[in-house]
This record gives sequence, structure tokens and C-alpha cells, in this order.
Amino acid sequence: MRANQPIVVGIDGTAGALRAVRWGAEEAAKRHAPLRLVHAFGIPDAFPGEAPPPEEWLADKEEQSHAWLAEARGAATVAHPGIDVSTESVMDAPVPLLIAESAGARMIVLGSTPRSVLGDLVMGSTPVALAAHAGCPVAVIRGRDRGAEAAKDPVVVGIDGSPLSDAAIGLAFEEASLRAVSLITIRAYTGRERIADANQGAVSIWREKYPDVRVQQIVARDDPRRQLLESSERAQLVVVGSRGRGGFSGLLLGSTSHAMIYHADCPVFIARSEPGK
Repeated sequence: MRANQPIVVGIDGTAGALRAVRWGAEEAAKRHAPLRLVHAFGIPDAFPGEAPPPEEWLADKEEQSHAWLAEARGAATVAHPGIDVSTESVMDAPVPLLIAESAGARMIVLGSTPRSVLGDLVMGSTPVALAAHAGCPVAVIRGRDRGAEAAKDPVVVGIDGSPLSDAAIGLAFEEASLRAVSLITIRAYTGRERIADANQGAVSIWREKYPDVRVQQIVARDDPRRQLLESSERAQLVVVGSRGRGGFSGLLLGSTSHAMIYHADCPVFIARSEPGK
């Protein structure tokens, strides 16, 4: 990972986006990393064929975009005056913009909000596209904003016994170490599935790398969604893999994805590749 990789936050003018900016600014300050704020004001298929948008429409959209970015910059610098903040307004659709940004980013940060074009990134099928194609982890900032109260709460990682969980485990260890808090690993399963020592090798490797992190391992015969959602009430961050099988299968492809995005009580961090690569 390059030292100058930014944390990128998608802006859409909502309160949820401003919360994502403050969260991203905090993460940038912890990592001594730059913060990049982006807004895509294009609307896909708004103008059919090769027809350019009317100049007045374009001017209004640009003006609003720059106003939102200025507001977001202000929120970031108030929270952490010393961080390096850049902004960019682009006449493009949000998903292509953020996928392109992810190629050189430490993480993409999105606010949880039910409205606006960028707000759709945390609704329906759009987070699936971003999680499937982003080149870095994706954070969705939702749940209660408990501020300093959450600073000592643990990081939680959901694992499902697949090799793809290893990336989530490594990312969770990094985040727990950075925050100086404990880590809880959760392996939930339903039916008659047998639980083996899946992912224990990855847990052991990362334990050796981060001996400062105290680990609690939970194995439960339960609905994985219930386990993660209940744990999110007492966590400052939940880390999950972008794909999987077994207990956490379909995390970003079905009901578990929706449960976490709509109902998790803390930010959700989606691992996309092995940490440090």
C-alpha cells in the first residue's frame, strides 16, 4: 500500500454523507493519509443518444455539486484541521466514478441515506456492483452516531469458513490494532452444518502479526444475520468479506446484505482484497 493513497468519500449533499465525511476524516487522521471528497452529478440515461444536457441544467448541477463539496470540506477540516483534503466534481454516474477512484484509494466511504443518486449506492443492487468491482475496501457508515462513546468498543468480523474470509480477518485485525481495541470473530451456522477449524490458520497468522489485539472467538448455531446485527449494537465496526459461502454466503447478494446495510447499528466495512496489497 502506497503511503499517499487517499481515503475517498462519496458526497451527495445529505446528512448521511456529512457523517461519512467526518468518519473518513477521522480515519485519514489516524493513518496520516489524505482525504478525497468526490461528487458525481451525472444522471445515467437522462439524455438519450448523443444529446448533450442543456447548459442551464448543467450549470445548476455543477453549482450544487460544488456547494455540497464545499460544505463537506468544511465538515472535514472542522473535525480535523490538519488533514490534507481535496475535492472533485465530475459529470459522471456515481458507480463508475467510485470504481475508478477505488483503483488508487485506501478505502471508499459511503453514507447510509435513502435519497439522491449517490444515496442509491447503499440501496438495492448498487452496493453489489461496487463491492464486486471496487479495488479497495468499502465502508458504509450507518447506525447510531455514538461519537467518543464507541471508541473502546470492539471490532467484529464475520467469517464463513471460506478462503475469502481471510481478507476480512486480516482487515479486521488491522482495524482493531489501529483503534487499540479487541476483536471478536463470529462464525455462525444453521441447520446440520458441521463447523471445523476453518479460517483458524488466518486467525493465527494475523494474531502473530498483531499480538496487541485481544481476540474473542464465537461459534454459534444461529442465523448469521442475527449474530452480526446483535453484535453491531456493541461494536464500533463490523467487517465482512465481499463474497462467501456457508453461514455468511450471499452477504452482498441477498437478504444478509440488506439486513446489514439497512439495520446494522455501526459502520460496516466490506473487505475487497488482502490487506496490505
